[in-house]
Amino acid sequence: LMFDSFMINNINEFRLLEVDNRMILPNQLNIRMLVNSMDVIHSFAIPSLGIKIDAIPGRINQTSMLIYRSGLY
Repeated sequence: LMFDSFMINNINEFRLLEVDNRMILPNQLNIRMLVNSMDVIHSFAIPSLGIKIDAIPGRINQTSMLIYRSGLY
C-alpha cells in the first residue's frame, strides 16, 4: 500500500492536524508499518497516538502499534 497525505492549511481546521487523505486503521489488531522515501527525508506522524517515524531514502524504518479505542486520530 502506498499512501500520500498532505496537511491542509485552512483557518477553519485544526492547525497542522487536518489532512486531505485520511487513513483508516483497525483497532484491537497489531499494525506493522514500514516507511521509506524515494527522494528526501519525510516524516509520518499521528500526534494523538504518540507516533512519529522518519522516512529516509535508501532505508526502511519500521514501527508497530496497537490501537485500543476507535476514534479520529
